[in-house]
Amino acid sequence: MTAGDIDVGTVGALVAEAVLAPSMHNAQPWTFRFLTDEGVLELRADLARAMPRTDPDNRSLYIGCGAALFNLRVAAAHEGLAPGVRLLPDPGDPHLLAALRLAPAGPGGAPDDELARLHPALRRRHTSRHPFTDEPVPQPVREELCEDAEREGASLAFAQPWHGDFVLELVRDAEARDESDPTGREELEHWTRLGAEAETAVDGVPEYAFGPRKTDGKAPWRDFAGRRATADRGATAFERSPQLALLSTPGDSPADWLRAGQALERVLLKATLAGLAGSLTSHLLESGDLRGLSRDPVVGEGPVQMVLRLGYGPQGVVTPRRPVSEVLTIV
Repeated sequence: MTAGDIDVGTVGALVAEAVLAPSMHNAQPWTFRFLTDEGVLELRADLARAMPRTDPDNRSLYIGCGAALFNLRVAAAHEGLAPGVRLLPDPGDPHLLAALRLAPAGPGGAPDDELARLHPALRRRHTSRHPFTDEPVPQPVREELCEDAEREGASLAFAQPWHGDFVLELVRDAEARDESDPTGREELEHWTRLGAEAETAVDGVPEYAFGPRKTDGKAPWRDFAGRRATADRGATAFERSPQLALLSTPGDSPADWLRAGQALERVLLKATLAGLAGSLTSHLLESGDLRGLSRDPVVGEGPVQMVLRLGYGPQGVVTPRRPVSEVLTIV
């Protein structure tokens, strides 16, 4: 079988698992194009889903697309394929983020068994905005997750308690800025789905995924409801000391953002297989000054790309996804 023998059904199945990746406000800012004769699957940025105010450089957009790219690699390995990946392959086409040549396993290549082992987590991984227990993540698990990030060209560092508290203060600062700026929540509200809209949405964050209101604790997550009326979410106490991990990259270019997205998804999938739940926050990273302060002054290396909250608790709910027919073009 040659690259040109990859059938469109397989490609559709790969994309269906790629789009399970997390993205800012579940905007799903990606499209895919399969070049049949070449056996190449392209990942492209969908700038119609960009957020000019909160993500003016498209950093978060690239991270989300990087996570989708990693899912593609996992799905391909599970199918026995050995994809060759090129990031930003065409300087003249900045919206083309990656190209994957879907080579069958055989003399010319072999599937990545480490990636294939992550496949069961693709549909189990969900963002959880629920409280976690105070049970610590074991040190061997932490070390393994940090090694996973390094495999993708990034670094993951679990915050010491003092730094975790400081990061939480930055999250609250970001929340306060939005409250004082009438335009601060416009994009957020555009990408949240309330009432009947939540039941039929194919993107955005539906209100059933907002999680309960917090009565205590310091869970670092954005309040998606704001001052709008929503269905009763209930209220509960969150963990006293959230276990935070900061994902960083050596540089801060589009290529770094794509690598950060791949590292993020590798870490999240491995954490899922380890029985951990997770949530993400980029809120404090949307302001240049707060983002600069978020780096650990003692051990931090490179700009912070994402803050993860990991722990033991509910895995979260399934959030909507755009159908493959809407995001995949075959030529």
